[in-house]
Amino acid sequence: MATRAAQSGTDPASSLRDVLTFPYRSYLYSYPHKTAYRELQPPIPLQSLWEKEDTETYFLYMHIPFCAARCGFCNLFTLPDKRQDSHEQYVDALERQAKQWAPITSRRPYSRFAIGGGTPTLLNEVQLSRLFDIAEQIMGLDPEQASISVETSPDTVTDGKLSILKERRVDRVSMGIQSFIEAEASAIYRPQKPQEVERALEKLARHDFPLLNLDLIYGLPGQTVESWTYSLERVLAYEPGEIFIYPLYTRENTIVKPEDIQRQGPDIRMELYKAARKLLKSKGYTQYSMRRFAKQKSSVKTLLPYSCQEEGMVGLGCGARSYTSEVHYASKYGVTYKATQSIIADYVNSERYDAADYGIVLSLEERRRRFILKALLHREGLMLSAYQERFGTDVMSDYPWLMELLEENMACLEMDAGERVLRLTEDGLGYSDAIGDWLISADVREQMEGFVFS
Repeated sequence: MATRAAQSGTDPASSLRDVLTFPYRSYLYSYPHKTAYRELQPPIPLQSLWEKEDTETYFLYMHIPFCAARCGFCNLFTLPDKRQDSHEQYVDALERQAKQWAPITSRRPYSRFAIGGGTPTLLNEVQLSRLFDIAEQIMGLDPEQASISVETSPDTVTDGKLSILKERRVDRVSMGIQSFIEAEASAIYRPQKPQEVERALEKLARHDFPLLNLDLIYGLPGQTVESWTYSLERVLAYEPGEIFIYPLYTRENTIVKPEDIQRQGPDIRMELYKAARKLLKSKGYTQYSMRRFAKQKSSVKTLLPYSCQEEGMVGLGCGARSYTSEVHYASKYGVTYKATQSIIADYVNSERYDAADYGIVLSLEERRRRFILKALLHREGLMLSAYQERFGTDVMSDYPWLMELLEENMACLEMDAGERVLRLTEDGLGYSDAIGDWLISADVREQMEGFVFS
């Protein structure tokens, strides 16, 4: 992982060129990363935290931390547990939490609603329906003006569960496939047969959701350009509106270890990425980020707006993160079975959920960096006037080393509707993970590197 100078400040210690030499050292799903979270002392009452938020709409998220088995690449907050009594107790706790949070967050409508995990569709039909009841009847979600997304997996796709999603006005179903090659799936400890994937895809096609998203992973043990292309072509045969491609990452706390990948020979992830990008663009897909390729589809709903910087995230459930403009918070985080099981047990047995006791308070520096990252790493890019309007200063003056992106042809400054936009080039999008790692502040990096996965 690239390092920075220990002192506070805005200049990166490493040049961008040094960081780009190792494009798959790290990645960010959010910023600051969850490994920067710590005990908040004293805990912050949610009422005082949320009453200061002035965004027009919120994003409602529910985390279901159960799956049938942990994949070899996974370091998410999830627990292999198929027991229905565990699921029921968890949904009971989620409902208690929702009842306490609803009066606090009901000041704004929800424009987005997502259920993730884990595998939400591992729940039985009764518990799956309860999640939507909690969202609508307790949290106040209006399904006619909010985009609704649900994650699933091939082994949990049934007509009964898909009918529930359809009835509940779900706009987007996302399914992780990772590979159509059985040997590649086995290499990442994913017990999945291609026939099961095809069966699930055929059911999804029959239910005709407005948007189908399918995920694939490149860089799997034994994978070649030819086998990777085969998986891509199988996905394309179902004409999904959205495809996410992820590079394989391994950590010391994942089942597949970094040394397992190193033994495979040369790292061909960039070659695989470029092959996918070429194929997907030739099939009419637009690239929106390093991972996301999609075709424009109009919604049948009139959706409320939502900030791309993802403030106003209301996260229900153990492992869900919530974002206000100044504080990000969640339950404690673990990866091992024992740690995750213990954290979930604490959540299920709790009676009160009305204070943030684990997270990070964002300094002005971190709010600026978050704004830059969330805009720059997507196709839309960073509108310079938007940064000026929010923070009262010029982004290129605050962070003059962003010029390195231009010098390395990773970004360009363009005029868009009369506004100057700093936008990653095609090459820059391919190196987004390295660029994101380069943008992390010294303070957050120090906290992340000091985190111990229990």
